[in-house]
Amino acid sequence: MMKSYKELWALDPEIIFLNNGSFGAGPTAILEKQSVMRRELEANPMNCLHRTLEIRLDAARQRLADFIGCKFENLVFVPNATSGVNAVLQSLPFNQTDEVIVTNHEYNACRNTLNYVAQQRGFKVVEVQIPYPVQKIDEVVNPVLEAFTPRTRLLLLDHITSATGLIMPIEPIIQECNHRGVETLIDGAHGPGMVNLQLEKLGVTYYTGNCHKWICTPKGSALLYVRSEKIENIRPTVISHGYSTLRSDRSKFLIQFGWTGTLCPTPWLCIPETIDYLGRVIPGGWSAIMERNHSLVLLGRDIICKSLNVPPPCPDEFHGSMVTIPIPPDPKGRPPALPRFEALLQIELWIRHKIEVPIFFWPDLRTRHLRISAQLYNSIEDYQRLAEALLEELFRE
Repeated sequence: MMKSYKELWALDPEIIFLNNGSFGAGPTAILEKQSVMRRELEANPMNCLHRTLEIRLDAARQRLADFIGCKFENLVFVPNATSGVNAVLQSLPFNQTDEVIVTNHEYNACRNTLNYVAQQRGFKVVEVQIPYPVQKIDEVVNPVLEAFTPRTRLLLLDHITSATGLIMPIEPIIQECNHRGVETLIDGAHGPGMVNLQLEKLGVTYYTGNCHKWICTPKGSALLYVRSEKIENIRPTVISHGYSTLRSDRSKFLIQFGWTGTLCPTPWLCIPETIDYLGRVIPGGWSAIMERNHSLVLLGRDIICKSLNVPPPCPDEFHGSMVTIPIPPDPKGRPPALPRFEALLQIELWIRHKIEVPIFFWPDLRTRHLRISAQLYNSIEDYQRLAEALLEELFRE
């Protein structure tokens, strides 16, 4: 039986939180550390934001660079992965003859960004259809590579998809992109802390990911990695003092992203403490955390699939700490509830059972998918209670 570490988290003990994938959740010790940092900042904002911030952010960036396998100089902080995608797409000098490839699994916010930039610059967006459920890596790799043409400039690809919970086989795709001279922008919103990352070895052109999901840092902490030869072309979406800097002690890339205006830097500053703190929770550190969460979510998947009498959607290797399970359509054909566009079943699970778990409509408004997550604060009993609640609510429908 896997031990739950829920007592280390600030989560309400009355709820079952199976949605780490949406926003993450912070350990109490880290939130207390952040509170100390905030008090320090407010005691002397000038000292924290002007005199010492750059040095402290450098230390945090170095610890994160070590964790995800890249050089300090190639890494900057952003508030979230969507901001990282925006920074890259809005910086690249596209022209009207270019094509950008994306899949039908792409996260909606980033797909919206791509559509917006395409409308502004006039290039073509090519959407590749990837099936779900999926059984073989070739079902993902081949359709992507078959979409390449001499006009292909960039591939935008989720590392771990949001609505379908798939770990995309990005390694062979990136290798082929590099061989063909196509740049890669990997939306790794779920990558850091869920899977082992070695970004420099991966050979990716651009990679952005959240720390506040699976590393469990405070909300608003994310990263953007840019390969060395592309650094001079990438700017933050908010242009500030660094654009006209006369400094020569560091790259303009680091300077511009290092200050985009006044904000609270404590989520970024908490990254080293969070990596080290959770790395001490169980023997084996982060490798053990990732394996534990992977094993737990597969057990949860099996419990729910058995309860609903549906087959597991994908082989185990397609999942990290999230699994998305197709569930029967709403028999009454009810649309999602506005204004938050939530499935009524998701609302009912929360109101009647105090279970937080997302239900996505994908690829249309009739096809429903339940997405479960596994983090250190979860236990097998959480999934058993979810299975019971699902049967009760599905029969109620």
